Amino acid sequence: MAFVKGAWRILVAIKDGLVLLLLLLFFGALYAALSFSPKPGKTMSSGALLIDLDGSIVEQPAEMGAMQLLGGSGPGMKEYRLSDIVAALDAARRDDNVKAVVLNLDGFLGGGQVAIARVGKALDGVRAAKKPVLAYATLYSDDSYQIAAHASEVWSDPLGGVAILGRGGSNLYYKGLIDKLGVNTHVYRVGTYKSFVEPFTRTEQSPEAKQANQALAGALWQNWQEDVTKARPRAKIVAYAADPLAAARASGGDMAKAALASGLVDRLGDEAAFGARVATIAGAARQNKAGSFATIDLATYVKARKPANDGQIGVLTVAGDIVDGEGGPGTAAGDTISDLLLTALQEKDLKALVVRVDSPGGSVMASEKIRSAILQAKKAGLPIVVSMANVAASGGYWISTPADIIFAEPDTITGSIGVFGILPSFEGTLAKMGITTDGVRTTPLSGQPDVVGGTTPAFDQIMQLGVEDIYRRFVGLVAQSRRKTPAQIDAIAQGRVWDGGTARQIGLVDRFGGLEDAIAEAARRAKIDPAQARAYAIEKKPDAFTQFIQSIAEREQDDADAPRDMLARQAAAQRGWASQAVADVRALVTGAGIRADCLECRGYGAPRLRNAAEERSMMAMIAGLWR
Repeated sequence: MAFVKGAWRILVAIKDGLVLLLLLLFFGALYAALSFSPKPGKTMSSGALLIDLDGSIVEQPAEMGAMQLLGGSGPGMKEYRLSDIVAALDAARRDDNVKAVVLNLDGFLGGGQVAIARVGKALDGVRAAKKPVLAYATLYSDDSYQIAAHASEVWSDPLGGVAILGRGGSNLYYKGLIDKLGVNTHVYRVGTYKSFVEPFTRTEQSPEAKQANQALAGALWQNWQEDVTKARPRAKIVAYAADPLAAARASGGDMAKAALASGLVDRLGDEAAFGARVATIAGAARQNKAGSFATIDLATYVKARKPANDGQIGVLTVAGDIVDGEGGPGTAAGDTISDLLLTALQEKDLKALVVRVDSPGGSVMASEKIRSAILQAKKAGLPIVVSMANVAASGGYWISTPADIIFAEPDTITGSIGVFGILPSFEGTLAKMGITTDGVRTTPLSGQPDVVGGTTPAFDQIMQLGVEDIYRRFVGLVAQSRRKTPAQIDAIAQGRVWDGGTARQIGLVDRFGGLEDAIAEAARRAKIDPAQARAYAIEKKPDAFTQFIQSIAEREQDDADAPRDMLARQAAAQRGWASQAVADVRALVTGAGIRADCLECRGYGAPRLRNAAEERSMMAMIAGLWR
């Protein structure tokens, strides 16, 4: 018996050893595969640079965790970095191997007017180099058409067309639901126009919010029309957008023909016909497939021309909601961003700092943490230049206050200098179920905030005084930065959101210009020739294993369900805003501290990245509320 037990132990040991050896070999091979990164060739095959925007354009793509991707809860859409697209187009302008640039906009979901206008400018550069730019989509939306207008040849499917909706739309207001549930919302805020809390306290916009929102939407819509008209003068865009019903009637309901008649598109044809047209310019593809043409892959092209990240001008990107704690790219996590900047200041010989802001704001504490880190760069003698992208409002403006100079674009959304806090209590909800509360106190603040029994007047007054104090600090920071008095800033603050053009007039920004202009200005202030200046991206290094899993997930992603017709596209877009609305309700319940955030800004940037888990959570919450 002892012999049998000994033999069994030996067999188990051999089995365990073989399993361990196989695991070591597997992970060794995986590590080698991830570590192996052959340098792409200096030249690419000749053809058309294909920019297939199946997703949205962002300043900084979000990074999903490897476990989320492996668990099937990865993102439902792709994100393309704006700087990568611009760099590719600038390179294509000078590259003899690139015979044309092709835009496939069928799956494009947006990116904000600032980002889209920058892509349009880069496309203008390609056309100025006498290279054709061809665009195709089944149905163009506002965002996709703003890009397509910069093409030399615009195609639409005969069953598609151009659907221009303009700026504006509806927000959700939860006051009726909150009252039915018996929830008591305690709001502490400063700012006549600080409308972030209105969905929880009103059933419609306040007159002040409506006035401000109408002015913002009107300014952005005017800028959109001017950009499209300048890029494509023959398009009767103003008349088409002002009376789409007349255009539809004139074409018998055929919106593709209506777009053709109005000069918005040049040719009607399916993807096969479009591809055949591109092949006459860029050459035929190796495979004999209808609609194929010689293609240069965007991702490979960008990688082949990506400069080394070793510049002397630090570029810190603050993109997404500003939140406390740590987070990956695409989220402006206060601890992470401040640590990245402080580490870069310690380890790199930076001569200047550019802060690229694309954020509607968020946590006051996180905003202050980022601002404090930027101040460390300023104390070290570095010139500080802020470059505002689509949105730099509320907390996004808070972190901009250390700047020596602020660049923005006419379409930038900024301001929203205001502060609020919101806290729900559920004494009414519990009362509906026959539940009451009682207890003892030793001070006016004992047990506060009491979310089941209600807050006391003393607690509410203290919270309001605290919010008013933070607002005074905010106004003071802006006044010091803008060299104005607090009274002057308060007159243009009060939570009011401004377009970039108006913001420049009232002194909230200094100049118009993009990221490249900001880097050049930072170089000049650091006594460096702008032509010799190179950027150093202060970012979290991507995880190799996550990138490997993500590349597999993207290859496996099925593009067949991309919405093509008008109703499907709008349903997909509205699902994104519905997800944001549910996130707002969740934030009400969980609490997010005192915030400098902007409600209006969320409708004008790139669509928020959602994953499968969020979709399930959204549906579960809606079902729960319905019950």
